[in-house]
Amino acid sequence: MGVVRQTTKRYNAGIMPIIKSAEKKLRSDKSKTRVNQAYRLKYREAVKVAREKKTKKAITEAFRTLDRAAKRKVIHKNKADRLKSRLMKRA
Repeated sequence: MGVVRQTTKRYNAGIMPIIKSAEKKLRSDKSKTRVNQAYRLKYREAVKVAREKKTKKAITEAFRTLDRAAKRKVIHKNKADRLKSRLMKRA
């Protein structure tokens, strides 16, 4: 006999929760995903602008958005530090 999964069931459009708590988790995951994608987009745009312009203001804004993304655990702290270090080398 295989392992019986009680939390979700596959169907052609994706994963469908069976248990009520799994339904709630799916809802919260969707909203958190939207927020995290927004943070990810912001830091990527800021880093891109900082690489192109190389102004103090652009680099400061990139640092701010990277720190915010790391604080929210959208990216790892070490990745934020690495990107900041590489930006400073280019400046």
